[in-house]
Amino acid sequence: MNVEELREELAHFGQEHLLEFWDDLDSEKKQELYDDIKSTDIGEVLQFFTKAMENAGEVEKVDEKMEPIPSELIGSVTRSGKELEKWYNEGLKQVANGKVCVLLMAGGQGTRLGVTYPKGMYDVGLPSTKTLYELQAQRIQRIQQLAYEKTGKHGVVPWYIMTSEHTKDPTEAFFKRNNYFGLIKENVVMFEQNMLPCISFEGKIILDQKHKISRAPDGNGGLYRALASCNIIDDMEQRGLKYCHVYGVDNILVKLADPWFVGFCIAKGANCGAKVVEKAYPTEPVGVICRVDGKFQVVEYSEITLKTAERRNQDGRLMFSAGNICNHFFTTDFLRELAREHEPRLKHHIAKKKIPFIDNSGERIVPTKPNGIKMEKFVFDVFEFSMDFAAFEVLREDEFSPLKNGIKADKDNPTTARHALLSLHHRWVLNAGGRFVDKDGTPIPAIPSNSAQADHTSGARANVDYCRTTNSQKATDPDEYPVVCEISPLLSFSGEGLQPLCDGREFTPPVLLSEGDYQEDKESRIDNN
Repeated sequence: MNVEELREELAHFGQEHLLEFWDDLDSEKKQELYDDIKSTDIGEVLQFFTKAMENAGEVEKVDEKMEPIPSELIGSVTRSGKELEKWYNEGLKQVANGKVCVLLMAGGQGTRLGVTYPKGMYDVGLPSTKTLYELQAQRIQRIQQLAYEKTGKHGVVPWYIMTSEHTKDPTEAFFKRNNYFGLIKENVVMFEQNMLPCISFEGKIILDQKHKISRAPDGNGGLYRALASCNIIDDMEQRGLKYCHVYGVDNILVKLADPWFVGFCIAKGANCGAKVVEKAYPTEPVGVICRVDGKFQVVEYSEITLKTAERRNQDGRLMFSAGNICNHFFTTDFLRELAREHEPRLKHHIAKKKIPFIDNSGERIVPTKPNGIKMEKFVFDVFEFSMDFAAFEVLREDEFSPLKNGIKADKDNPTTARHALLSLHHRWVLNAGGRFVDKDGTPIPAIPSNSAQADHTSGARANVDYCRTTNSQKATDPDEYPVVCEISPLLSFSGEGLQPLCDGREFTPPVLLSEGDYQEDKESRIDNN
């Protein structure tokens, strides 16, 4: 170790404080700190910081430059009619042919949830106690099964999982401990995104420990650099993959390798696509996808005026209504192009955070207010590089319920996520011809009186009793969704295949329908005939 040379280098960048506690360290910790600093391109990091701070100035309103996504580039689960079946069949064909993969961005910690482990390991309190990771793994298995039933081909959907320094080890251990949730280990590929130093508002790199720089993941936009540096694109090409469905870990309703979405993007010849939900109201704090100066991008609500946010089309719908939900489609060719050519052009955004630090006396302080920034890139900032973009509008209540906050928050918390899934599965059973009754046989209204989410299916038939109860305490919880009904992803991907199990039958909540129930019911019908 050439410590004096390192001191001179740090002094050149005004970062000599990183060696302030050098004499307090033993030889092992000195080596760790030395390696930590030497592995950091400090000049590059400070350039990122300077540009990010410049970009974080007064937000420019872009109203005059905006135009909606052209109607011919938008598909919709509610307005696309017969085309939906064509897209579905095309998506399943590509899955069966082994051309589709899914990529999970799971670099964030569960800090806002109030836990010390990765968000994907979180159990929101479903009757099955399944975590987000398990739900997603089983949806992959189900879509593979649907593709096989449609085509007779056993296609594999590889699952790429981008972790970070903080989530890599616990995520790997969790998957191993759970035998990869029934998936083949070789088809679950984990890789690590880059980490960037956290920096004070004065431009000083922050020490997390006397011997360690404070670092944070470089945002979900760090995906593109990681795809190249970890040879993931090479792996995709070796497997013959052509299409990649990219999503964030925290959406409990996400449809992995969604055949409608994949088929739609293929039909449109898109190399880049995004799922969107209609904005709930003009001032909803969500970014909208549109064109600015002819290029597609996500415009944040702070970048437009109220007048523009309230503009409506002739049909009464908001003109700028395509709410971004971090759910994207890419061709593998475009991913390679992004990693090779466009990634360096992506801007870093700043997030002001409360970052633990070592003070002048050597004590580690956990601040009570923001004291520095984390720099990150956004996955959707690459939209502008696509000349073949498409957007697919889905129903929020069917496909988007993010888990971002702890239980005490008023939205996007474990309760809202759990209720969203229970509501969805409640409607699946109603659509399949089932109905719900209380323990005394009293019919439960199709639209529960204390439900925060409207139920669009009110005409379910019912004839015979068929009950499967579990965890009765949840059924009487006043904070619980009125109809506790969970359906295993292995049994149904999107409500399909439930009619033989549900048609004309009554269920008494709480209900947990698993893949074994269908087989048991099938055997029972055979025995009774």
